[in-house]
Amino acid sequence: MKLRILIADDHKMIREALRHLIEAVPDHEVVALAGDGDEVLRLAAESSPDIVCMDIDMPGMNGVAVTRRLVAASPGIKVIALSSFSDQHYVLDMLSAGAQAYVTKAEASEELLRAIQAVRRGRVYLCPDVGAAVTTNLTNRGDERAFLNQLAPREREVLQLVAQGYTSVQIAKRLHIAPSTADAHRRNIMRKLDLRGIAELTRYAIRNGIATV
Repeated sequence: MKLRILIADDHKMIREALRHLIEAVPDHEVVALAGDGDEVLRLAAESSPDIVCMDIDMPGMNGVAVTRRLVAASPGIKVIALSSFSDQHYVLDMLSAGAQAYVTKAEASEELLRAIQAVRRGRVYLCPDVGAAVTTNLTNRGDERAFLNQLAPREREVLQLVAQGYTSVQIAKRLHIAPSTADAHRRNIMRKLDLRGIAELTRYAIRNGIATV
């Protein structure tokens, strides 16, 4: 019986490249290709894959949220996270959501096939650059709450509102500032905390008690 695999990535070229890679293995079959989170959930329900190769950064629901919902609905499905980033926060978020493996797109050829075989056997798998990055970060990174001291009081307010899902326009109205000022605060926060995007800001705020889920 062939191993049934769903590929989720918002870039068509990547989906097709991964499909050709996977289907070159005789007992592997790609049963669906999805471009966003909602499509992943719908196609997984329709095609009943054994494994989902899940891009983390997709339109709508990100890979973490989709993985959490997918695993809750179908505990038998194995999820392999795919990402351009090897940062430990992405890795830990995906593993906490229920993923069994994490592979960076830079290593997504042979490493993805190794990950597929590993999760097929019930093992957790991290590709080499992820394993190295996680080990280094866990060893060398101090208490990240110390970085909060770099934020001005207004920046903390903006961070809390961003984590609660407010847009720049909504933040501007609540704080009586211009939307461009709210955007500037958000950029400064990301620069000071070395974060990328709203999802990372939100996770950082929740981990450090600035916002709650």
